Amino acid sequence: MKYILVKDNLSEEFKNIINTDAYKTRVEYLKGETIFKQGAFAPYVLYVVEGLAKVFLQTGIDKNINISVVSKGEFLAFSSVFGEPVHTYSAQAITNSKICMIEKESFQRILLNNPEFALNITSQNYRTEKHLLEIIRNLSYKQMRGKLASALIYLCQPDFLQQNIFDFLTRQDIADFAAISTESAIKFLKEFEKEKLLTLDGKKVIIRDFSQLENISKNG
Repeated sequence: MKYILVKDNLSEEFKNIINTDAYKTRVEYLKGETIFKQGAFAPYVLYVVEGLAKVFLQTGIDKNINISVVSKGEFLAFSSVFGEPVHTYSAQAITNSKICMIEKESFQRILLNNPEFALNITSQNYRTEKHLLEIIRNLSYKQMRGKLASALIYLCQPDFLQQNIFDFLTRQDIADFAAISTESAIKFLKEFEKEKLLTLDGKKVIIRDFSQLENISKNG
């Protein structure tokens, strides 16, 4: 699934806001650092200036479901604009990242004064919603091979590969994107390699047959 990023359609006012110290705080996170934690107070909208971060749900002690990857030009904690007082998920830097924290009141004004920008944001959120529905379908109906195939297709988006995302993901991370155990992820990755669907090179996963992988994802 490919998102249309708001970064390509930023209003001039928004560009000015994120470059004005009065309205934002820019923070640098190292790979592996927590950006925010599920259940913590949510005073800001966060804008990814540089890097990759993963969004995940904590479903138990040491149990997570990875939901998505956000990259340059995307937002985190957007629900705070509409009055959500706490973070409903957690976010962690996959690579060294720069994050701009924007006061939600300032962001509300941007949306009110820029209808085209607000519509663009709505479009992105709609695509995020579709992705969440796909995750629910994966969890409900697909077998483990189908879940892993879907996760690999998602992670192989060009924007992610340009930043060598697999160099920063463990096998557990990949398993958490597929909502299967780490052992099962390793097993099926090796099966896919034997079937010549992909090549494993250290941490890298190089897809060789997208069409067949899509069939496995579709048929579950």
